Amino acid sequence: MSKKNDQTTVKNHYQSKVVLLALSTALLGGGVGGGVVYAVNQNQQTATTAADTTTTSTAATTNLSTTTAASGTASAAYKKVANAVVSVIATQTSTDSDQYAGYGYGGYGQGQSQSTTSESEGSGVIFKKSGDKAYIVTNNHVVDGANKLQVLLNDGTKVTATLVGTSASKDIAVLAIDSSKVTTTASFANSSTISAGESVLAIGSPLGSEYANTVTEGIVSATSRTVTVAEDDDSQSTTTMKAIQTDAAINSGNSGGPLINLNGQIIGITSMKLSGETSSGTTVDGMGFAIPSNVVVATINSIMNSGSQAS
Repeated sequence: MSKKNDQTTVKNHYQSKVVLLALSTALLGGGVGGGVVYAVNQNQQTATTAADTTTTSTAATTNLSTTTAASGTASAAYKKVANAVVSVIATQTSTDSDQYAGYGYGGYGQGQSQSTTSESEGSGVIFKKSGDKAYIVTNNHVVDGANKLQVLLNDGTKVTATLVGTSASKDIAVLAIDSSKVTTTASFANSSTISAGESVLAIGSPLGSEYANTVTEGIVSATSRTVTVAEDDDSQSTTTMKAIQTDAAINSGNSGGPLINLNGQIIGITSMKLSGETSSGTTVDGMGFAIPSNVVVATINSIMNSGSQAS
């Protein structure tokens, strides 16, 4: 992120939403039900900066790569990281009991339970391979509440994943999978060195794994934004996140996928987009947000070192 001390406040003159980009489908009794929506009203953005993420070098620490001017081609950058990008499938099953019971012609009525299963698809990227384990970073909102986690590798192999730990405030989660099928890991660039106008690629699974490893190209629209995201539809609880703004096309399902520079290094993890219309009906487009790699790496290290939740 930029280290300039810019505290300018930018007002949005439209009814808009910051949308967390997990694609969810709810299944009820084997049939298709309603989708789970991760969306909230967003009335203000603040352009700001923060140099609040540092990493230290230890044997167990994920580090930022030495960054040079990004000068490769989009095709070469994509090929460098594509095999490390995965689809994350999170399944949540809950059982609701019908508490009604009464007397009738058939005798005493028994309460019935109903099982509801919802499946959310997002994206992720493999950043480390160690022994028989490989580690994936994705968004917390992709896996939040899941009873079962699976990962679809770039070659079509589906494997079971376990949750290493999460940070709800940073919207980051780390998963572990068996490393036997993993051929590629991605590296992180230093996000404090990026510049507005720099070319970037977003890779992920828009609309789910049917479109896995879709790549879109854009630029860094702004190096640092502070966006406030409500955690529920009633906006009772909010999370403030610092993010890279980009105009690379991102859609539901891209959550957790990498935003990379033309060297094929991760500069951010795609998480949100601004969606809505102006009062005159003009559609908002081309405003996506990614969690900066400096924040991601610091959060990964906190999770890996603690083995559970991070702040």
